[in-house]
Amino acid sequence: MVEGELPVRKSPLIPGHQVVGVVVECGPDSRFRSGQRVGVAWLHRTCGGCQFCRAGRENLCEQPDFTGWTVDGGYAGAIVADESFVYPLPEGFSDLEAAPLLCAGIIGFRCLRLSGIQPGGRLGLYGFGAAAHVAAQVARYWGVEVYAMTRDQRHRELALELGAVWAGGATAQPPKQLDAAIVFAPAGEIVPAALAALFKGGTLALGGIHMSDIPSLPYRLLYHERVVRSVANNTRQDGLDFLDIAARIPIRSHVQIFPLEQANDALCALKHDAIRGAAVLQIEC
Repeated sequence: MVEGELPVRKSPLIPGHQVVGVVVECGPDSRFRSGQRVGVAWLHRTCGGCQFCRAGRENLCEQPDFTGWTVDGGYAGAIVADESFVYPLPEGFSDLEAAPLLCAGIIGFRCLRLSGIQPGGRLGLYGFGAAAHVAAQVARYWGVEVYAMTRDQRHRELALELGAVWAGGATAQPPKQLDAAIVFAPAGEIVPAALAALFKGGTLALGGIHMSDIPSLPYRLLYHERVVRSVANNTRQDGLDFLDIAARIPIRSHVQIFPLEQANDALCALKHDAIRGAAVLQIEC
């Protein structure tokens, strides 16, 4: 494995990386009960012993497992998970509304934290899919001005519906300089445009696992202590903190529902940026 890459996924594999279900069976001393509704997120397990786990940075674990990547995921009728990585889900969310919170929501929340955005600040969101449409709601709850940059008109309309003060094209310059920005779109060519929109001392967080190459950029875009940082996975505390705030807001996920037999259609729609909000597969058990 090349340093910095995800572990090679298992094959064959059942995909699905943000899962909502009910507990069917658990151990005698479990903190959960049979029939309780729970969620399984992207971070499936960590080793607990490497330098990152010991330092409270388990999102960088040296030997992690990921749901739907190195272990079978939620397209299955049942899933086995370590209960210490399973989340009790707040009331008030349907199963379909809760599913996008478990990866898109959690990673969007971590991106917000690492961007350093403060109440009253101006935040740019580049790409407005599943993660951004949840992150925008948290940012607005914190009293942050949100500016959305995305190529699809439907996504710009959704951003405005969710409280963004302005929405424009994928590399458009917002009308005011930004204190922080997050790139959710996997397009490296957005990075120079996002840096150009940042005010002095601003942070640009890159929220994707994969991104096309970032083009060469002039040093002036980084000068004045602007920061570019990647965001990798999440910790369990990120998940707990996010689900707590999601229930208090409350977050409203915009979902497009597909039956399991249309999973390929859902994936194609995601590939072509045709989902307004998040795509969710409904599994009939």
